[in-house]
Amino acid sequence: MAMARKTGLVLLWVAVAGIVLLGLSLGAEAAEERVFYMALIEPKGGVTVDKEPYPAGELPKGGGYVKTAPNPAGRWEVSAYQFSPATIVVKQGDRVTLEMVGINGAKHSVHVDKYRPDHVLVKRGEISRIQFTADTPGLFTIHCKEHEPGMEGHLVVLPR
Repeated sequence: MAMARKTGLVLLWVAVAGIVLLGLSLGAEAAEERVFYMALIEPKGGVTVDKEPYPAGELPKGGGYVKTAPNPAGRWEVSAYQFSPATIVVKQGDRVTLEMVGINGAKHSVHVDKYRPDHVLVKRGEISRIQFTADTPGLFTIHCKEHEPGMEGHLVVLPR
């Protein structure tokens, strides 16, 4: 009888341990497949000098910002290249696809710090993809080589 009781207690403890482990594994989040659709865009604004004077100050160097001097009709414009959306948030372990379409600008050479150090070419009217597993938590920059410093996005990898 004592042997049966010990066996019963061992089986009970094994069952409890199994239930606890099952609960922990069900509570753990599994990595996900995440796809983000990004447009590479160039918002523009313009006005004539009779409504708003042409700004004298310089914009940052590089192709990310463009300011066009007034034309013969007095119209001037300013534009900035951007990723839309500019911030991507994932969890550590997620498998990520950035599906990018070029809207403005003939080409964009895009890379993601740590995850895609070599450039991926994105042309106007075409889709290019960057795929990786977000294995390290942190904040990482998404760059466009042709339109620095303004065309910059961010990848946020949250710890799981």
